[in-house]
Amino acid sequence: MNTPKKLFVTGIGTGIGKTICSAILVEYLKADYWKPIQSGDLDQTDSMLVQSLVNNKITIHPERHRFKLAASPHKSAAQENISIHLEDFELPETENHLIVEGAGGLWVPLSDEVFMLDLIKKLKLPVVLVAKDYLGCINHTLLSIESLRKNSIPIAYFIFNGTFDEDTFRVIKKYLDEDTQILHIPNLKTIEPNTIREIANKLKNI
Repeated sequence: MNTPKKLFVTGIGTGIGKTICSAILVEYLKADYWKPIQSGDLDQTDSMLVQSLVNNKITIHPERHRFKLAASPHKSAAQENISIHLEDFELPETENHLIVEGAGGLWVPLSDEVFMLDLIKKLKLPVVLVAKDYLGCINHTLLSIESLRKNSIPIAYFIFNGTFDEDTFRVIKKYLDEDTQILHIPNLKTIEPNTIREIANKLKNI
């Protein structure tokens, strides 16, 4: 068997579509899924959403931290008198491909000293960076790319999630490294298993 792919899905901000993109990658790769930190929505977590959207029988690894408050992890944890440490996290053991989904963007704090970027470095995973088109997305995207470069974290895949303005697309694409594979996810009118499967079937060379 080839070496399983292990990828960390992050975004240029919150509400970018990381979970849907993660579900598509899980469906395509027949991968396991792991959300290290879930902040809020414990009755409808990202793990539950991915499980509901993927047709294949997959392994959902349990979250390391689950917090009631829907907020930045450092705030959610503090409300429950819990401290998050990098030592809390170890990649789940699996022989399958693995999609790991972060919370928010790279500089979301896990504590006053530790950020999501530090967790990615700790896990030593290449990144899937997800972006959506909105006013300010070029700035957020280039800052995210620059942060990953300065920390020697490879961007294995860049996902343009939805329709992008032609000029925005051109600027972002030009700033990406040549060895970063670009993926396009169309605007989704409905989010259901058949839609996820159709998009996953169209992905190539992952």
